[in-house]
Amino acid sequence: MHSQLLHIFRNTPLGRESFMQSLYFCKNVGATPVVHIPKHIKFLMYFDNDVVQVDLDGSYLTDPETAEAHALELITSYDLTPKFLTPKNFTASTLPDIPTNFDFMCCPRSVSDLSSKIGLGYIGPRVRRIVSSARFPVLITSPVFKPWKRLAVFFGGSANALNALKLGLRLARETGVPLDIFTQAENHSREDYEAIVQEHNLMEELERLQRNWTFFEEGTFESNLYVVPHDALVVLGACGHGLIRDLVFGSKMEQIQSTIPNNLLIVGPYYTAGL
Repeated sequence: MHSQLLHIFRNTPLGRESFMQSLYFCKNVGATPVVHIPKHIKFLMYFDNDVVQVDLDGSYLTDPETAEAHALELITSYDLTPKFLTPKNFTASTLPDIPTNFDFMCCPRSVSDLSSKIGLGYIGPRVRRIVSSARFPVLITSPVFKPWKRLAVFFGGSANALNALKLGLRLARETGVPLDIFTQAENHSREDYEAIVQEHNLMEELERLQRNWTFFEEGTFESNLYVVPHDALVVLGACGHGLIRDLVFGSKMEQIQSTIPNNLLIVGPYYTAGL
């Protein structure tokens, strides 16, 4: 299935690192990068359940005369077909509407704050709103380009965790990279979690594609995160109500994003694509 990833291009060194991560993802999963080079510091995204106004950090407008050439040079280096997005609709003269019918979107940890203020453990409110409203998963990149060679899915038994697992299986099929699963077993047995997977007819494919299923039966969740491979793309759900109850973002989600430096692919509560 052909898919597209939306990337808001920032013509700075940190923006380059984030864009390289998008291109690396696209190259691995066979997606087309759709690049928007902003001419305004605000835009709107109309989701089914919300309208999100994104207020960009002013650095997104750096050196507009070189932005497209820099983006094109990077796209070409990954042997991908360039596709640039020019908004057709405007809610106001300086407030373009950005479509939301994509399969993925790449975001840094924040799009609204100066990069110098952003560290591990902080995901900006606009990015959170996008994750909470989008039907597509959101790729949140590490501060610098970090290739991933495997997939790590966190599975806690909720409906949204099941969606994350389905997405992880899909990516494992499309990329051929190994898949590992991690579960913090909180007052439940391994059999309880396996029964959920079996109930949704995923066990056969899981046994074929996954390499290891690690159950943390002792120790704190934060301490156990040390074993997550540094070169893994981490796939997880942002909320759900199952064996592990999470709010957006829930306690496990917050611990993961504030503890490990990996690239994150986050499935929100309205994700439906590719299931």
